[in-house]
Amino acid sequence: MTEKIGSREKVAIVTLGCEKNLVDSDMMSHLIDEKGYELVEDPSEATVVIVNTCGFIDAAKEESVNKILDMAELKESGKLKSLVVAGCLTQRYKEDILQEIPEVDGIVGTGEFMSITKIIEESLAGKKPIYVGHPAFTYEEVVKRKVKADTYTAYLKIAEGCDNACTFCSIPLMRGAFRSRSIESIMEEAKHLVSQGIVEISLIAQDSTNYGTDLYDGKHMLATLLNRLSEIEGLQWIRLHYAYPGFFTDELIEVFATNPKVCKYIDMPLQHSEDAILKRMRRPGRQRDIRELVAKIRGQVPDVAVRTSLIVGFPGETDQDFANLCEFVKEIKFDRLGVFTYSNEDETPAKRLPDQVDEEVKEKRANILMEIQREIAAERNGRFVGKVLPVLIERYEGRNDIFVGRSQYDAPEIDGEVFVTGFKGQLGTIVNVKITHAYEYDLAGEVV
Repeated sequence: MTEKIGSREKVAIVTLGCEKNLVDSDMMSHLIDEKGYELVEDPSEATVVIVNTCGFIDAAKEESVNKILDMAELKESGKLKSLVVAGCLTQRYKEDILQEIPEVDGIVGTGEFMSITKIIEESLAGKKPIYVGHPAFTYEEVVKRKVKADTYTAYLKIAEGCDNACTFCSIPLMRGAFRSRSIESIMEEAKHLVSQGIVEISLIAQDSTNYGTDLYDGKHMLATLLNRLSEIEGLQWIRLHYAYPGFFTDELIEVFATNPKVCKYIDMPLQHSEDAILKRMRRPGRQRDIRELVAKIRGQVPDVAVRTSLIVGFPGETDQDFANLCEFVKEIKFDRLGVFTYSNEDETPAKRLPDQVDEEVKEKRANILMEIQREIAAERNGRFVGKVLPVLIERYEGRNDIFVGRSQYDAPEIDGEVFVTGFKGQLGTIVNVKITHAYEYDLAGEVV
């Protein structure tokens, strides 16, 4: 029998950064597996390691560089023949990586993942391939991904890139302009994921509410997409991330209110409350618009969970601006909240703004805001005690003899969990759980 191409090589992918990178890694895994290479979890067992990097903020860049250096050491201590670096860091800093880390054998940018097996072959042949072009890849033709075993939830990209040009953000530099995928392509990938045992899909894009405007004559098509996806048999939950407030239409609110498969969970990154800061950030909408939109959503979808992310320490943020932001958070009472300190990013307009805020002040403000949110989260969670919630069971904790899952109000890995007793079924099942205890971020209950 003829030996399959690449069967002697073992490939490990190390993924850093956001869930968009997880999708890219799944896609590369499928292409690598299809070519005949053996995928392994442990990099020390691999002859080829791919580090899929993040380059969004300084801390992420540092983590990526450190991980590349860690993997480079496997050329001495492990079986490693080829070290390939992929993702956002390579898109911005390919020359620096090659100059500073000579152990790197290949480079692939954010728009060249379809060439990953070719890059592996060339790197193993000693050619040091560099595939970093303009990021214009749409994922239109990539509808198959290899997800990890015992996984019941997956992210799905509905668009790539961004046109919003926020002054603090480097995403357009790394991912290019906004470009939607067709509904047909997304549907095909979703069906493929469901065939692998996925029951929950989280839709992601840098600006998801703008979905479709570039493909469908300027029409906002997210509501249509959600309804189409809900027709897929076996797909039970559809979750939405990164919904810009400026394009949150009444039609979209109606889908959240009426479609049983669409999770009552809206991830809407607002970044700040103060008009002056929002203007300097070049963010769409103003404080009054945000308040009105959240009130409208909660009025029509009473049991919705609203998540947001905020940036503290943006250039020019005064003590009064921050105090107002704190009051805004207390007033709105977000169900879920992420707080980030502003990071000065190369080639972004915000880096040149005056009145930069001291790092110590940024950290102090972040801690204050998270303490405020901790109390709000505990209060919001408390409303579930005594209620019955559908919970997706994802793992078993043998030490405590309990199962762990999530309700529709919690996204995987970033939000809370539900600790469940009395479950007798298979992992990946959604069951009704009566909530008996509420904590700051988690819940506990028993199957009914």
